[in-house]
Amino acid sequence: MTRTCSRRSFFRRALEAGAGLSAWGLASGFGDATKPPFPGRFAPGSAEAELAVAPRPDAEIAVKHGYSAATEALLASLRTAGAREVALSGIATDNCVLMTAVGLFEAGVRPLVLADYCASHAGAEYHRAGLMLIERLVGEGQVVRGAE
Repeated sequence: MTRTCSRRSFFRRALEAGAGLSAWGLASGFGDATKPPFPGRFAPGSAEAELAVAPRPDAEIAVKHGYSAATEALLASLRTAGAREVALSGIATDNCVLMTAVGLFEAGVRPLVLADYCASHAGAEYHRAGLMLIERLVGEGQVVRGAE
């Protein structure tokens, strides 16, 4: 069973529960951009490394070097903030979002995957497959659909 709620009600519920909301932007970084497997790609300042939206001035930017954004730096920041839940969105549902959700879950942080704000560059079938795997690995109630 997949839980549904609106963005508004999700954030209202989070605020009523005392959650601190902070913005996290994630940028891919695969180490040395001059060496395989991605020579010249994902270099700082390159088009591939740019965020899709401009972050808020107070946003923390976490650079990840693999599929999961559940890095030690992110987990430490979440612990410091006392966060026990994280709302996830992003590309690609079938790898980065999936691995981040599992990483958070294994670290004791409840991931809430906002399905309507995720996608896969491999297409809708892979997006749906990623959501099914997230439901299987971290629980059906961790995927939120039907946001406004």
